[in-house]
Amino acid sequence: MPNALLKMRFAASLSISAMMRAPQLAATLMQSISFTSLALRPELQASIATLGYASMTPVQAQTVPQLLQNKDLIAQAKTGSGKTAAFAIGLLNKLDAQTWSTQALVLCPTRELAEQVSAEIRRLASTIPNIKLLTLCGGKPMGPQLASLQRDPHIVVGTPGRILKHLEKQTLHLDSVQTLVLDEADRMLDMGFHDDIMQIIDTTPRTRQTLLFSATYPEGISAISGKVQRDPVSIRVEASHQSADIEQVFYLVENRSRVEILYKVIAHYQPESSLVFCNTKQQCEELAAALVARDLHACALHGDMEQFERDQVLTQFAGKSSSILIATDVAARGLDVKELAAVINFELSRDPEVHIHRIGRTARAGSKGLAVSLFTTAERRQLQAIEEYQGAKARIANVESLLAPPNFKLYPPMVTLFVNAGRKEKLRAGDLLGALTASGEISGDQIGKITLFDKIAYVAVAQQVAKLALTTLADGKIKGRSFRVRRLR
Repeated sequence: MPNALLKMRFAASLSISAMMRAPQLAATLMQSISFTSLALRPELQASIATLGYASMTPVQAQTVPQLLQNKDLIAQAKTGSGKTAAFAIGLLNKLDAQTWSTQALVLCPTRELAEQVSAEIRRLASTIPNIKLLTLCGGKPMGPQLASLQRDPHIVVGTPGRILKHLEKQTLHLDSVQTLVLDEADRMLDMGFHDDIMQIIDTTPRTRQTLLFSATYPEGISAISGKVQRDPVSIRVEASHQSADIEQVFYLVENRSRVEILYKVIAHYQPESSLVFCNTKQQCEELAAALVARDLHACALHGDMEQFERDQVLTQFAGKSSSILIATDVAARGLDVKELAAVINFELSRDPEVHIHRIGRTARAGSKGLAVSLFTTAERRQLQAIEEYQGAKARIANVESLLAPPNFKLYPPMVTLFVNAGRKEKLRAGDLLGALTASGEISGDQIGKITLFDKIAYVAVAQQVAKLALTTLADGKIKGRSFRVRRLR
């Protein structure tokens, strides 16, 4: 019997509760299991091999075998754990590409997360012919979506509000759904989507497989599970509440000095990119303005922003042309930044699980990370809850140890250029890259992330060639045409 299969059977014999009692043993065991040990369709195995997924993450090893048995599932796992690939593999393995009906529905709290999930499913489906996936989110015009729905897609990924609108218009048909996924279910409940979700679920067959993936486990998850799932398998994957790769430090501050101490934290550690968490939308705006006044490049991200503004802010931060992103927990969902130097809690979260989820966004892919939290004496109880949850005392440092260089400035390494053309004009990333590098004055390694939307595009370029890049695109031609180009702040 192959070694991988032996490990699989041994892992299967462990109960979920046993794994939770010995998380390090379970994580070590699970990480060594290969995808080739699973009974997957050959095309899907080919996609997995092409993507370089050699072995399963702990959440994949615990969930995928259950998914392949068509069991309902409640899985708690943090962002970056591989859960998207897990449910994508499950729904793709049983998809019938020859039948033109919507067989899988994935609901997400935000457009950013929906697009991220869609991209992952498309990658895994790349070797399966004729798969049609459609992303349906708010903030986008209905016209193109209605045109795409003339023929039922196999997979729909979207936000509850827009999905419900299409159901009301009878342009979306969910009577053939085999797999329903609620991704980041906790945040959808936080955002008030409970009634919308239940209304959507009522239009799907009772025989469907229902999967709930969540970073935290509030009471609402149990309540919704009891209504929509059948004997679900419950899985909780927490490899560790503390990461050796994250330097975590707390600073006791007075409320009136929070902003000044935050400035000193940034000046002392000088992280290239920082995600600062606030508990309210108003706080995000006020803090961003305060940091900009101190000549730092900071942007706010929260639920009251228009979709265009959200896209622009996220693009700048992901492209390293903004150093500091200030966000609420809900707004930060779906943020796809591979190298995040620091997470800073302007205030402590009221939920210790949310705190762990926040700081887990740094130190990914084997890199080192920094997590800094500010708290007042009034937040001592929240600090104690975090210590109990982590099973370790917090390291509390003295604010006097923070050394801010005089006249400190923190400039992002890149600048983002806005181009008034996108996919509708058949614009491709290669067209922008070619236009910028054609003269030889700008090299390819001075061009960063290129992000395309339907009618606009963003290009990140190195600070030292920003003026030249702007002139090159604004005065030159892209695919033989002239487009309006400007530099974002």
